Amino acid sequence: PPAAPPPPPARGTLNLHRAYLRSPLGLLRLGQLALGAAFWVTVAAHKYEGAAHFALFAAVLVWLLTLALFGLSLLGRWELVPWLGSRWLLTNLVHDLALGAGLYAAATGIMGYKAGQKSYCNLPGYSQRCLYGAYLSASVCGGIAACLYLFSGLYCLARRCRDQRDII
Repeated sequence: PPAAPPPPPARGTLNLHRAYLRSPLGLLRLGQLALGAAFWVTVAAHKYEGAAHFALFAAVLVWLLTLALFGLSLLGRWELVPWLGSRWLLTNLVHDLALGAGLYAAATGIMGYKAGQKSYCNLPGYSQRCLYGAYLSASVCGGIAACLYLFSGLYCLARRCRDQRDII
């Protein structure tokens, strides 16, 4: 029989849930946070217009929600979240597949399209400021982040199908 995960820390202490940090989901969350930050910092640091506003909004929203999920899971405090804490595996599953993979895939498509529109400025001798590199970098970071969200969603789904209730 599989070993039971360690119980979350007592209510009065704030200890790191190291088993979560070493789990596949914890490692995927760290990658999602790093790539998500790279995506929205790259977009926000450059001039953007049009649909890039939605891409930036989606990236920041998902990044903040991922940060909250990561923090609560790392501290073992998900039971403090009303209604969702008792369904933490399902909460992570829906977040990863619907919000993470879905919104990052849309943001990646937007940034890829905008990079394609700016590909002309890649020519030698073009003297104006070129956003092609920034849009392409954001698109690559967003695509990898969407894949990481898909992997973590599939991990949560596999755990749910095996009738496991915990994220570790």
